[in-house]
Amino acid sequence: MSSRAALVGVGVGPGDPELLTVRAVRAVGEADRVLAPSSAIDAVGRAESIVRQACPGVRIERLVFAMGQAAGSIDDAADVVIAGLDAGQRLAFVTLGDPNIYSTFSSVAARVRELRPEAVIETVPGIMAFQELAARSSTVVLRDTERLALVTALDGPEALNSALADPDQAVVVYKGGRHLPAMAKALASAGRLDGAVVGELLGLPGERIVPVAEAAEGPAAYLATVIVPPVGRPDGERSEPQA
Repeated sequence: MSSRAALVGVGVGPGDPELLTVRAVRAVGEADRVLAPSSAIDAVGRAESIVRQACPGVRIERLVFAMGQAAGSIDDAADVVIAGLDAGQRLAFVTLGDPNIYSTFSSVAARVRELRPEAVIETVPGIMAFQELAARSSTVVLRDTERLALVTALDGPEALNSALADPDQAVVVYKGGRHLPAMAKALASAGRLDGAVVGELLGLPGERIVPVAEAAEGPAAYLATVIVPPVGRPDGERSEPQA
C-alpha cells in the first residue's frame, strides 16, 4: 500500500457551505477521489451538495446507502475504499457534521480496518448541527461546571428520560424529528420545555429554528436537532433562545 494511500473522513458541517473549515476544504482538494454518501446513485446527498458549493469543480463519487440494507451498503462502500487504497489513492469521505459522531463514516472505517488493518484512516472534524443551532438561536449550551448529554431519539423519545433527570445537564437530541410532539410532552413533564429550541434543515432551503413549544404539534425533519438548556442556573443566568 502506497504511503499516500489513506481514507480521510471529512466533516462538512450541518448544511451551510460557509461552515466548511479551511482544513476540510484542503482535505477535499488534496484527495485523489472524493466520496459522498447518497440514498441513490442519481440523488445528490446533503454532504455532496455542501461540498459542491464550497469547492466548485470537485468531482464527487456517490456511495449508495440503501434504507434497510445498512450492512450491505457499508460492505459495498468499504469495497470501494479498499480498492482505492490498494491502488495507492487518498480518499476523502465527506459526511455531515463530524465524522466521529453519529456518522456513517465510522461504520465504513471500521469495516475497512477489519479488512485492511494496516490502512491509514484519518478524520477532519466538522462543525456540528447543535453548535450552529446554538449560535443561530442565541442559546448558551454550557457554562461553569454544567454537563452535556448528546443522545439520539432515532428509536423513540424514551432516550430522553434519563438525560432530562439532571437539571444541571444540557441535552442535545439528534435524529428525533418524527418524535418531536412526544419529545415536547416529555420536556413539559420534566419541566424542561421552557428554553428548549429545535432546528431543522440548518443552512438548507426550508430551514426552521423555533422554540420546541411552538413546533410541538407536528413532526420535524429526520435530521432535526433539539437543544434543552440546563435549568439549574441561578435566576437571570439561564439562556433564552431567540428563535
